[in-house]
Amino acid sequence: MPSRPSKQLDTFENPLPERDYTIHIEIPEFTCLCPKTGQPDFATLSIDYVPDRRCVELKSLKLYVWAFREQGAFHEAVTNQILDDLVRVTAPRFMRLAGRFNVRGGIYTTVVAEHRQADWAPPEPVQLP
Repeated sequence: MPSRPSKQLDTFENPLPERDYTIHIEIPEFTCLCPKTGQPDFATLSIDYVPDRRCVELKSLKLYVWAFREQGAFHEAVTNQILDDLVRVTAPRFMRLAGRFNVRGGIYTTVVAEHRQADWAPPEPVQLP
């Protein structure tokens, strides 16, 4: 197999670090295992971030997400772990990660975690007539 799961997240230099802009990443095929039953949990991960100096490289992100496939994790823990790992390698101005988990036992779960640099404030929205 040419690619294998990996917890290594790679980055590249932000091409426009002087500008606030948002990167949106949608990962519709996230899977991990329920730590109680061992059954698979499926989720869509949505990542929105305003980069500072580094951006996450997407192939490494794909392999990173794949590494959770055989890992048991509660929804809350895995969502926060992924956010922490992404923040550690990219040090973004702002990042929000939403994990929208598919139904299990008749219950849908959505976990949202955020990171914000202490000195960063979002730009004012432009109101056009």
